[in-house]
Amino acid sequence: MKLASLLLASVLLCCGHARADAPPTDPLESARWDDMRKSFFDGQQVVFDARVQVTGPLTAENPMNVPVAVNASGLPGVRQVIVFADFNPIVRILDFTPGAADASLAFRIKLQQSSPVRAAALTADGVWHVGGTWINTTGGGCTVPSTGSASPEWQSRLNEVSGRMWPREGAGERVRLRIIHPMDTGLAPSVPAFHIEELVLADGDRELMRIHTFEPVSENPLFTVDLPPGADPARIRVSGRDNNGNRINAWVTR
Repeated sequence: MKLASLLLASVLLCCGHARADAPPTDPLESARWDDMRKSFFDGQQVVFDARVQVTGPLTAENPMNVPVAVNASGLPGVRQVIVFADFNPIVRILDFTPGAADASLAFRIKLQQSSPVRAAALTADGVWHVGGTWINTTGGGCTVPSTGSASPEWQSRLNEVSGRMWPREGAGERVRLRIIHPMDTGLAPSVPAFHIEELVLADGDRELMRIHTFEPVSENPLFTVDLPPGADPARIRVSGRDNNGNRINAWVTR
């Protein structure tokens, strides 16, 4: 009897361990979640977490300009956030390091077809916390050339930055900036990939946020960053580069 009890306890312990180590079930029920998990988080701990909020339209009328907002500020100690779309031909959209800013960012993207759009936040304990939402669209946003690539105007205004900063409701500051850039994916015939690779927002020597952008970010990208109470600079420097080595250097003031 003792031997049978020990064997039963051992089986239950093993089964419980197997369940604990099993990959989490995708709440968005995407056929590509296993591919996403292996591509971005292979061998790392992943949990689905409602504190990582991803918002976007239920149906995007313009697949080349889909507004998305990510907010992981409810998680403590966020080190990095990556954003990706399961069914895009170029899956990775952007990633950012919060620095002194909140772990939140709003931007616009291109979608090739209806897809889950997800954000994964890495916390100090090495765990990836994943949230997401389905966005439906007619599609084709990644395989058409930008409107700017056909216009001679963008050559004289390339990497021009416009922006402003204002107090947001509650506390802290909000920064919004727009950069003139075609952000071509390289998937349209005879149009090579041409996109911004990195942006850094800084207040003097203090880095507020570092953003790495990829081809699915929309043309003339628009970014909105929130700063916590106490981080209220009079002006913010925006610097960066695109994949052709063209530099970005501008100031955003109140």
